[in-house]
Amino acid sequence: MSLFEFLRIDSEGPLSTVWLARPPVNSVSQAMYRELEALFSRPDQYLPGVKAIVLTGEGKHFCAGNDLHEFGTLTPENSDARMAEVRAAFFAIQECPVPVIGAVHGVALGTGLAIAASCDFVIAAENARFGTPEVGVGIMGGARHLARLVPEPIVRWMYLTGDPIEAGRLAELGGIVAVAPPTELIKRAHEQARRIVRHSNASIRMAKRSLNGIETMDLQEGYIFEQGLTRELSGHPDSLEARHATLEQRAARYIE
Repeated sequence: MSLFEFLRIDSEGPLSTVWLARPPVNSVSQAMYRELEALFSRPDQYLPGVKAIVLTGEGKHFCAGNDLHEFGTLTPENSDARMAEVRAAFFAIQECPVPVIGAVHGVALGTGLAIAASCDFVIAAENARFGTPEVGVGIMGGARHLARLVPEPIVRWMYLTGDPIEAGRLAELGGIVAVAPPTELIKRAHEQARRIVRHSNASIRMAKRSLNGIETMDLQEGYIFEQGLTRELSGHPDSLEARHATLEQRAARYIE
């Protein structure tokens, strides 16, 4: 029996696929935010041996946003506690110790966009649309996540108009790494995930930690941070094995 009510999980070796599963459009309730935070902050507890996660949605859409019926009861008095659960879920995906690949189809609006932008990178179906309708809904949030995907002028245009953009346009802007036919989306996401999980678990997790750490640093500060992680990783058996294998391959190449 699943430990989660609103998430469906399928694991195959070091690769796990997590589906947002709250019909009909995977709108996110407070309970679902808590489930996302639990799973992505402690993946080893729920996904033993995992090295990469593909995050997608059941049904026709990735995620249409917040549960607006629940959000209709938001007040200045209860908003702090609720917003803490919202950001804890987003941050858990972003800070997950293993890479998370977003596989987006249909709509990714508001919270859906923030979830996608919290992933390490996104692959989208040709029918995917991304948007931040917060201004029209009467709430704030999501613009900073959107800034992980598109340049600042596009952030402001999307946020102030509330107009969504299609996957092809977002790919042109560099916000997603690939666009696939809807029927091939999960296959393409799994292909990218397998390119990750071929590396050692220690190296993957250190790379994720490094990328998260340097995201807001300038060049010199960031590189110093990376060098510190090199020192930390250099004594790990996986690092020693990888360096020796690389030297052997290089030597064989030059001998040939």
